[in-house]
Amino acid sequence: MIGASVLFDDRRDAGRRLAAAAREYAAEDPIVLALPRGGVPVAYEVAKALEAPMDMLFVRKIGAPGHPEYGIGAVVDGDNPQVVLNDIADQLGIPAAYVEQQKRRELDEIERRRRAYLGDREPLPVKGRTVMVVDDGIATGGTVRASLRAMRHAGVRRLILAVPVAAGDTIASLRSEADEILCLATPDPFYAVGMHYRDFEQTSDDEVVRLLAQAQRMEQS
Repeated sequence: MIGASVLFDDRRDAGRRLAAAAREYAAEDPIVLALPRGGVPVAYEVAKALEAPMDMLFVRKIGAPGHPEYGIGAVVDGDNPQVVLNDIADQLGIPAAYVEQQKRRELDEIERRRRAYLGDREPLPVKGRTVMVVDDGIATGGTVRASLRAMRHAGVRRLILAVPVAAGDTIASLRSEADEILCLATPDPFYAVGMHYRDFEQTSDDEVVRLLAQAQRMEQS
C-alpha cells in the first residue's frame, strides 16, 4: 500500500499507477469494466496497459415501495443483467412482482445510458472470463458490492476489484466478494475519495464517449 498521504494528479494519473500494479493480470486476458462515470478514465489506462477490452458496468438502485431513496438492492447490466437484493428486502417482505417491475424500469434507464455512451454496441460477454471491475475510489462500497455480486452471478471465471484509493474498512468488507482486490492506498482516516486527487472534477459525458471510442479502436487494432 502507498502511504496515507498519497495524492493522484487526476483520474488518468491514478489509472496509470493502477495499471502498473495490474500488469501481472495481462496474461489472464481480462475484461476491464468501468463503473461510470469516474471509473472510466481510470479503467481506460488499465485497459490500455493490459491490452484488454473495456466496457462499462451500469448499476441502478432499486428503492423500497413508497421510499425510493431507501435502497433494497440494485440492477446491474451486462450480457446477462442481474438483480442483487440486500437483507433489507427480505426483512420488509418486498413482493417479487414489485422487484420485477423496478428491474424492468431500471434496465430501461440503463439501456438509455448505454446507448448514449456506446451506441448499439452490446455488453461484452463475461461468462468464463477474468473480469476486472474498476472505479476511481471507494467510500462505503454499496455500488461496488452490487457490481461484484452481479458479476459473480454472471459466471465469471475470476473476479478482480481494482481501485486507486478506498476506505480500509470498506476494502476489508469486500474481501469475500472478489477473488482478489488491488487497491493502491487505504488512507486512515478516510473522509472522501476526492480528497486524494488534486483534480477531481466530474467526468463529463464527452470524455466518457471519447475514451470508450478510443478503447474500442485499440481493441480492434
